[in-house]
This record gives sequence, C-alpha cells and structure tokens, in this order.
Amino acid sequence: MSENGIRIGWIGCGRMGTAMARRLVAAGNDVTVTNRTRSKAEVLGELGAKVVDSPRDLATCDIVFIMVSANADLVEVTSGAQGVLSDPEHAPTIVVDCSTVSTETSASVRESCSSRGAAFLAAPVSGNPKVVSAGQLTLAVSGTRDAFDRVRPYFDQLGQGVTYVGDGEVARLVKICHNMMLGIVTQAMAEITVLAERGGIKRSDWLEFLNNSVMGSTFTRYKSPAFVNLDFKPTFTPTLLRKDFDLGMAAAYKLDVPMPVSALCTEIVKSAIGAGHVDEDFAVLLLEAARGAGLKMEPENIEVDDGLSGVR
Repeated sequence: MSENGIRIGWIGCGRMGTAMARRLVAAGNDVTVTNRTRSKAEVLGELGAKVVDSPRDLATCDIVFIMVSANADLVEVTSGAQGVLSDPEHAPTIVVDCSTVSTETSASVRESCSSRGAAFLAAPVSGNPKVVSAGQLTLAVSGTRDAFDRVRPYFDQLGQGVTYVGDGEVARLVKICHNMMLGIVTQAMAEITVLAERGGIKRSDWLEFLNNSVMGSTFTRYKSPAFVNLDFKPTFTPTLLRKDFDLGMAAAYKLDVPMPVSALCTEIVKSAIGAGHVDEDFAVLLLEAARGAGLKMEPENIEVDDGLSGVR
C-alpha cells in the first residue's frame, strides 16, 4: 500500500494505458491493473503493480482510471457483468475515464457511477505513448470540482498539464476541438512544406527554420521526422481524425458556429481516406498535398529531432 493509503485501479493496458499506468507505478502508488488480455497487464506486474482478472476486482479501489478503445468498451468495463460497478457491495470512490468516447456514452457512464455513489471524471488526454514517457501528456477534465481536486496529484504524475474545464461532459468537446486543430495545423504544415520543396528547398531545411521561429511549436517539431523521412507509422489515423471532425462539425451546427476552415479540412481528410490512407498516421496529409501539386516526394533518411528526446 502507498504511504497515503490510496488504492488506485487501472483498466486498459494497451500501448497508451500501459505508458500512463507505468508512471503511476513508478511514482510509488499502490496500483492494481487489469486488461482483457491478461498478458498485457503482466508487463505492469513486472514493474510492481498488482494484476487482477477483471474490472470487478477493482471495486474496492479508491480511484479507478480507465483507458479503453471505444464506447462499448467503456460501458462493458464499468456497468457490464464483470465491470467495476458490478460488485453489489463495493464501488470505487472516483472513476476517471481517459478514453476518447462520445458525449452520450460519457453521460451514460456518469449516471451509472452516480447510481453506485461513485464520482465520475471525464479526462481525455492529448498525446501518445512517447509523449507520455516524455512527461508531456496533457489532460482536460470535467466533473465535480471536489473529485478533480482529489485526483489532481495523480493527474500531475501522469503528465505536464491538467486543466479543469467544468462540469459534466465538457471535457469531451475540449478533446474534439483539440483534434480538429491537429488536423487543421497538419494540413497547413503539409501545404506550406510542399510549396517550399517545390521551390527547391529541402524539407529538413524548411522545417528546421520553422521550428526555430516563433511559428514553431512542440507539435511541429514532433511531426517533423515524419515529414522529412516520410515515416507514417500511426499515432493517430486519418479515420480517427475524420471521426473527430464529424463530431466537431455536428457540434458547430448545434451551437450555430460557422467553421469554414474546419469544413474544408473535413473534406480533405475524407479525400485522404478515399485515396487509401486508412491505417497510416494522419501526417500522411503531406503526401496528399504533394499529389495535388504533382510532386513526388522521397524520404531524406536523416535523423531529425522530434523535440521529445531526453525529456522525462
């Protein structure tokens, strides 16, 4: 048991969940983990976490974090037959969902938690396993302020920035807005990079200049290796990006917000998917911009700093 006596449960040991839970284990917390495929959870067991067979086994934990893939998964691990809320005698004090799910699913799970006396925090994240390992994960959190304040020390262990954004499910809209901006910035970066290369400038030189200027950012640095070496190993696919654009445009329609740039980017992402870019990283928008310009790109095959090296 940790020094403060708080028992933490963790559901979901995929690449992202494992990277995040590892930070809580490394910080000396009492962490118990579970995953549909137990062998994936055993990796954390080797680092000091306890491993159990099902979410139901986490019902006596004080705080339970969840990182799963889809709406149905979240419902299953909470109110399913072996869910964390399925024990008739026990339920966590606070359930924290870090997955990317719909507002409707989030609200439904919040209601299920409330019926068992558990507070629920929606806490979607920005980052990927490498960002997590570098200590640069960020989170937007919504729910009661009291629950947020109680979990805040653990949020701080997970990454560099946590923002309380209000009650209910508003954190879900924050995540959608964030991902729409990812797409818009990447499309702009792709178009300008194609213009530079078409004018005789090496991509690596252009991006080095960009990243050293006031227009450079953590994100432009992070995507530079993919742009320079045409390495589109997925961190976030065009298919997932399209889903968030669709959700964002639906929210814009409901809230009567004109979004002409977002609407155009939605169509560009759909076009990239139609061209077969389904399982690659969304940085593949660069190739679609090049195709539109009749430019055949080749990887430069050089080492490029992603801005995360050595950061922990």
